Amino acid sequence: MPRPLPDASLDQIFRTARTRRGWTDEDVPELLVRAVYDLHKWGPTSGNTCPARFLFIHSEAAKKRLDPLMDEGNRKQTFDAPWTAIVAYDLAFAEFAPKLIPHAKDAKSWFDDPEVARHLAVQGGTLGGGYLIVAARALGLDCGPMNGFSNAGVDAEFFLNDPRRATWRSNFICNIGRGDDTRLRPRAPRLDFDEACAIL
Repeated sequence: MPRPLPDASLDQIFRTARTRRGWTDEDVPELLVRAVYDLHKWGPTSGNTCPARFLFIHSEAAKKRLDPLMDEGNRKQTFDAPWTAIVAYDLAFAEFAPKLIPHAKDAKSWFDDPEVARHLAVQGGTLGGGYLIVAARALGLDCGPMNGFSNAGVDAEFFLNDPRRATWRSNFICNIGRGDDTRLRPRAPRLDFDEACAIL
């Protein structure tokens, strides 16, 4: 039977983890970024459709393409991060249905309605972005998820003109690396159970 994780693990993933806006110069190897993805992928999605997609920005050339698409206040922290994930969703996720839902005869047809498909893409893609953050923290990395960029600009620059990613759409940005503690703000409060939850 599964048992609760120790407090140190819960602290690292949730209680003492922080949204990062500054980064150390410590290297984060590609192997570790791949390990983050390989851990993230086990998170559940509706029908195991796995619509999340990630474009990992690492080279200086790619960062220079992303930089003008970020809001002014987010440019430096994004350019300085060792890695930046463009967290996206794939409108054509159903193409992978035969692989991901092998027990169903024609699972791809379940998503013929474009509105249903888009809803599931956004929903599952957002879940995937959350799992990516949890996986990165679990493997000892810090994250700086954010909005504050041009979705249309990112899609045009990185997705629409690339046949391998033409059906991807950006959701949010997540910087990944080793956080600089000197750049932390005081921790903001959270809602209590009775403010955010109800039991019927």
